[in-house]
Amino acid sequence: MLFVDILWKLLEIVLVAAVALPTTAALLVWAERRVSAFMQDRLGPNRVGPAGLLQPIADLLKFIFKEDVVPGHVNKAIYILAPALSLVPALLAFAVVPYARDMAILDVNVGILYVFSVSSIAVYGITLGGWASNSKYSLLGGVRASAQMISYELALGLSVVPVLLVTGETHLGRIVEWQAANGWLVLYLFPAWIIFLVSSYAETNRLPFDCPEAETELVAGYHTEYSSMKFALFFLAEYIHMITASALTVTLFFGGWHVPFFTLPEGGWGTTLSCLAFCAKTGFFLFLFIWVRWTLPRFRYDQLMNLGWKILLPASLGIIMLTAGGVALLAD
Repeated sequence: MLFVDILWKLLEIVLVAAVALPTTAALLVWAERRVSAFMQDRLGPNRVGPAGLLQPIADLLKFIFKEDVVPGHVNKAIYILAPALSLVPALLAFAVVPYARDMAILDVNVGILYVFSVSSIAVYGITLGGWASNSKYSLLGGVRASAQMISYELALGLSVVPVLLVTGETHLGRIVEWQAANGWLVLYLFPAWIIFLVSSYAETNRLPFDCPEAETELVAGYHTEYSSMKFALFFLAEYIHMITASALTVTLFFGGWHVPFFTLPEGGWGTTLSCLAFCAKTGFFLFLFIWVRWTLPRFRYDQLMNLGWKILLPASLGIIMLTAGGVALLAD
């Protein structure tokens, strides 16, 4: 039985990490191009396959067959390693997210701590990629990314503390079960969710917080000197980070796989329906990522830092104190 369990777990890892997440990221690229085209009253990709659905495959083939240029002035070892350092944490962070009832790749009691510890490593890939490129544009993008991600990780982490105070759990599955029994946490902790959502956009370097890439100032920032599949890995990492951030938003504040006013049966169809509910909620927040990108202009870098340090950080500390006080009063 142990061998069968190990084999099943390996199959689950392959299906989620090597198939589901990259495929979802590819479809997300297509969705972003189609949604942005709709918002701007243009067509978007519509030639390769029905409604342009095969465009991501055409883009992948282009990346594969492009010449893989390694500039002579780079630090070659770190230059090659950086894209993997950016992608792998994005895949690992998703491992503890319960994507259906009683289903997660890695079931650990400290799931939320695992997510933050693993996702914080991603900054090394971006920063080292910018430094190893030996280019002023890449270096500035890497420095911006490190400052931005460290700044907003503080607000992001602190915005989750009220969730831990209210539920008394760090296990993501049990946080979802608490919400199934007591109501979604967004109803109790709406300000904390807003801080978590804004910080997630900054952590994933998405507009209006894409200062590390800012084309008008930095050409493309930390990945200016990258081409072919190395650039594709950076590109893929950004979209998988979006998926993980959306999945965490759903898990922590919107009941995860729980469907309100409806009791899902145990096992079988119940597991399938819970997975579909989780995917639908995550899909909505992925759409929100796209919507915000094509609606709001980019922040200036000083505005971005002011928002993180002078507004979100004090606000998250205030919410922690209020939540702690409320929990203590209710406990008495």
